[in-house]
Parts: sequence; C-alpha cells; structure tokens
Amino acid sequence: MQADSRLLSQGLQPRYAGIFDALTKIIQTEGFLGLWRGVFPNAQRAFLVNMGELTCYDHAKHFIIRKQICEDNVFAHTLASIASGLSATALSCPADVVKTRMMNQASGKRTQTLYRNSYDCLVKTVKFEGIMALWKGFFPTWARLGPWQFVFWVSYEKFRRACGLSSF
Repeated sequence: MQADSRLLSQGLQPRYAGIFDALTKIIQTEGFLGLWRGVFPNAQRAFLVNMGELTCYDHAKHFIIRKQICEDNVFAHTLASIASGLSATALSCPADVVKTRMMNQASGKRTQTLYRNSYDCLVKTVKFEGIMALWKGFFPTWARLGPWQFVFWVSYEKFRRACGLSSF
C-alpha cells in the first residue's frame, strides 16, 4: 500500500482500497505465502541496520572519549549517535533498495518476476543503474534513522546512569 503512492502521483488507481482488500487480493493472486514476500530481504536489512548502529555507536563513543574530544556525557553520546545513524544508513540503504524492489515487483502465477532473489536484484541493479543506485533514498533514510539513533542512545545512556550502571 505504501508503494501505491507512486501510482497516485501518476494519476493511476491504487492497487488496494485498504488493508483487508490488500490481504484478500494478495492471497488470491499469490497464495497465502504471498503475505511473506520480502521477508528475507527485510531480515537482511535488519541485520545490517543493527550491525551498523550497535558497533558504530560503541566504537564512536570510545573514540570520542579516548581522543578527549569530550568526556562521557550527553555531547559524546550525541556525537556517537550521529555516527551510528550515518553508519546504519550507509549499510542499510543497499538492502532497502533490494528489499523495496523485491516487494514491489509483480508476482503471482500469471506474471513474470524481474528478480529471482535478492542477489539477482542486487546484481541487476548495479549492472543496469550503477553502484550508486544502491544508495537511492540515503537522505530520507538518514532523516528517519538519525533522530531515532539520537533519541535511543541518549535515552539509553541516561537510563543506565539513573540505574547506577556504568557506561559500557
């Protein structure tokens, strides 16, 4: 349903009238398992986001403190969360592009799919559009992930301190 906004911007009718209409049409055209189309690319994306945000935050925070840019305080947590957001975005954008293309491609018994799997989608995207196509939507993604990283990490550090736990 989110992808249907592109249809509306072109003056076309959306594919689904609502969530129940979407469920019914997906099951009719793709079968019950069609409801899980895109689950593997989404899991791959989640892995990359978590890897980027968790490891980068920890390393950035220790680097900032070790290089005496500032002490272990809200400013250090803010800087580290910015780095974490950038890292998570840079790592997840290629997976977002692949996931979105996999989920948006026509499928079903009567249609021919563009991509066989995530790897095929990745290869075709780079081959026909260039490597930078994997980072389409970088800034909107960062605009969403950046503030989330800030709120999460600063709140997390404050909560640890309030509980009497040391910083990790």
